[in-house]
Amino acid sequence: MQPLLVVAAVLRDGEGDDARVLACRRAPGRDAAGRWEFPGGKVEAGESPEAALEREIREELGVGIRVGPLLDRTVTARANGRAIDLACYDCRLDADPPTASTDHDVLRWLPVEQLTGLDWAEADLPAVTMLTARGRAQPKEDA
Repeated sequence: MQPLLVVAAVLRDGEGDDARVLACRRAPGRDAAGRWEFPGGKVEAGESPEAALEREIREELGVGIRVGPLLDRTVTARANGRAIDLACYDCRLDADPPTASTDHDVLRWLPVEQLTGLDWAEADLPAVTMLTARGRAQPKEDA
């Protein structure tokens, strides 16, 4: 079975060491309810990952984004046997930050060093580890 291709936005609200990242907690009744993730969703047939990410964020958070460079792409096996191929991109908001989500019950802006204090969905852990190991939320090209 092919892995499920999913994209996520590492949304930042500042530059360098002062940047905060948006973490979203899955709402009750959703897959991985109560766990934290970067917002995003599935790539549909014929869609580029970047176009899928822009669509998903608009649908989920009601905001526009600019998709930047790929930060991390990892395939994670799930207990149900279906693997998730998660591509996380460095992203910026086009306007005001989101205040609600169709899939999440809590939206929280956090400094990168505080990301590890949350209970992350398994597929998002490699990106969290990469971000916190670098100590900042900058794309690989800036490292």
